[in-house]
Amino acid sequence: MTDRSESPWRAAMRRLRRNHGAMAGLYLVILLVAVATLADRLSPYDPTKVTPEASLQPPGRQHLLGTDPLGRDVLSRLLHGARISLRVGLVSVTIAALLGTTMGLLAGYYGRSLDLVIMRFIDLLLAFPNVLLALAIIAILGPSIFNLMIAVGISTTPGYARLVRGSVLAIKENAYVEAAVAVGVPDWQIIWRHVLPNVLAPVIVLSTLGMAGAILTGAALSFLGLGVQPPTAEWGVMLSDGRNYLRKAWWITTFPGVAIMITVLSINMLGDGLRDALDPRLKT
Repeated sequence: MTDRSESPWRAAMRRLRRNHGAMAGLYLVILLVAVATLADRLSPYDPTKVTPEASLQPPGRQHLLGTDPLGRDVLSRLLHGARISLRVGLVSVTIAALLGTTMGLLAGYYGRSLDLVIMRFIDLLLAFPNVLLALAIIAILGPSIFNLMIAVGISTTPGYARLVRGSVLAIKENAYVEAAVAVGVPDWQIIWRHVLPNVLAPVIVLSTLGMAGAILTGAALSFLGLGVQPPTAEWGVMLSDGRNYLRKAWWITTFPGVAIMITVLSINMLGDGLRDALDPRLKT
């Protein structure tokens, strides 16, 4: 029997703990973060050190996951690549969430001409696929890891803006918001104290799911040579390095591909669990 005094967030966390798939995803994400944090200690070799005599060695005792065409240890590059890929996903989602939430709050709360201007700009961004928009931004800014995070963040901003705007349009009609307006509470306090807390739950869910997409987009752009630049160890770069050796050196692309798959799958499992846990219709 549920305690009626239990806070909504605590109830959501209780429902999340009951979701075995979400908890498995959470444990995998924690493991990935730990691996990325301890990559320097866990790596048996320097991920950027070129060793021509060890080129294209298959997985074995000396190199557990083999080596790439330049003789670099695949395992070491894979561990350091986790750090780069997770950073790209986290920073990109943070940029998108901050920009999108701000624009959605302003458009939904003030409406009228400001809503028209902001949402038409969002519609303009939505006219382009995410990857194509990110490609255009990188073409303007130039290829680098910093510009990659900005490009992926801006390209995924529209989803947050539309989600927050729709939530704000419903929230601002509630009695407590109308009462705050009636007694003369400044708009910024109403938005900060009454509106923003009520839109955080869907934003958190979208951010969790969006991080998986950001990692995929970042890896795709790095694969094309427009994101992280060699010799930096990154999963998309590793896929690009091994694409010409698929038949005789399958391990170069297989292991980073599996790493991307596991990372995206675990984040999506966690995101699905958060969505179910934070859904007010699923209280039983």
